[in-house]
Amino acid sequence: MEFGHFLSALTPFNLVLALFGVVAGTIVGSIPGLTATMALAVLVPITFSMDPASALILLGAIYTGAIYGGAYAAILLNTPGTPSAIATTFDGYPMAKRGDGDLAVALACFASVVGGLVGAFSLLLLAPPLSKVALAFGPIEYFWLSIFGLSLIASLSTGNLMKGLAGGAFGMLLSTVGVAEVSADIRLTFGSQMLVGGFGVIGALIGLYCIPVLIDLVATPDRHLKVEEDVRSVRIGEAFRIAARSKINLIRSSVIGTLIGILPGAGGSVAGLVAYSEAKRTGKPHQKFGEGEPDGILATESANNATVGGGFIPTLVLGIPGTPPDAIVLGALLVQGVRTGPTMFSQSGSIVFTFIYGLLIATVLMLPAGLLIGRYAYKSIVNIPKAVLVPTVGFMTIIGTFSIRNSVTDVILMLGLGVFGWVVGRFGFAASPIVLGLILGPIAEQGFVQGWTIGSATGNLFGMFFGRPISQGIIAFTLITLILPLYTARRRRRKEREQT
Repeated sequence: MEFGHFLSALTPFNLVLALFGVVAGTIVGSIPGLTATMALAVLVPITFSMDPASALILLGAIYTGAIYGGAYAAILLNTPGTPSAIATTFDGYPMAKRGDGDLAVALACFASVVGGLVGAFSLLLLAPPLSKVALAFGPIEYFWLSIFGLSLIASLSTGNLMKGLAGGAFGMLLSTVGVAEVSADIRLTFGSQMLVGGFGVIGALIGLYCIPVLIDLVATPDRHLKVEEDVRSVRIGEAFRIAARSKINLIRSSVIGTLIGILPGAGGSVAGLVAYSEAKRTGKPHQKFGEGEPDGILATESANNATVGGGFIPTLVLGIPGTPPDAIVLGALLVQGVRTGPTMFSQSGSIVFTFIYGLLIATVLMLPAGLLIGRYAYKSIVNIPKAVLVPTVGFMTIIGTFSIRNSVTDVILMLGLGVFGWVVGRFGFAASPIVLGLILGPIAEQGFVQGWTIGSATGNLFGMFFGRPISQGIIAFTLITLILPLYTARRRRRKEREQT
């Protein structure tokens, strides 16, 4: 029966849809501000007249292509095309600066395919049992998970823990501006109507990452990236050998991405950071993460693409969207009369299994399509003159920010945050903690307020926050993440004093 579903996914029409979705998603994801959510939202209406399985294949292909496409801008422009590619900038851009941007693009493609396959196979084989993991997470667990994510990005920022924590705290403060997540109170607007809508995540992402790069491009006479004259295409063979040597890192990161993808609201940005942190923790002494280490790209890109398959598990089995793109897919299913939930695999099995096989096929197609697009993307970026590159990227940042909510205010806030990010960057503060604080702030606030309300009503406030087993595990990981960098730095200083 399942072989019949596989053949259904292999029909010429479904193959064309999968290829088109991957290419379209990759192109959209590579443009700062145009996210996977936006690509799905725009293209959802054309799926209403399709067969439900074909519609799901198209949407899944767009989603997985967009997550991978975010790596292009992260590597070549130091600007994550999507929030999931934040950690890709840590090593991707340094590789591009030293002339290995083509290698970094190929590594991202291989890692994305491996992560996508692991996530899709998990969806195929483990959907019902893994969906129960999501049910075990309550508001307190989401609160501690957001704190854990914040501690990761703080410790990974620039090697300075205090500056990283300060940036993360500032990002969480920015997330409280505007209408409150739970009570709908208006806060920290200082009477300005411009701040009522708050700081949008995409606008902040573009401003803090892209505007400082544009300022530096204008301020320096050097080329944007080094050009290796003897390299005429993406270095596929070299990238494959590096990925093969790092197979444990790839599989581990893919599993991390799948598990985090199951948790509604966590998403690829958290998965990429957790996988990057684990790769750095288990890395060899000679590996210099943050300075152009290939394993950093492999960990991040495999994890964030694995969240695609992982995120579909609660979406299809429980009817709970794991990420905003999953919510759009869920809405498309409801329009077509397909009901998600525990009985979906038995009542609509042909649709579900055809879609899963289609997602696997789309992930495989992403390898040739991604390498081909990456080859021309790399050559275009390194050869384009600054006089053309700067205004083109600047125009895309403005259009991308405006298109999120059709708001000129978002553009003004984006530019303001960009200048602010460039200034604080001169003092060693990284943009990543601020952005992650902005992303995780609403999750932390909602979980904290709901947990506090339930704990106060039951008279067990301490037990609500610190007495649940999953919460205790997350707290332990958070403390390890915060203490380990301090211990490592102290040990390094002691060794340097002994050598002196």
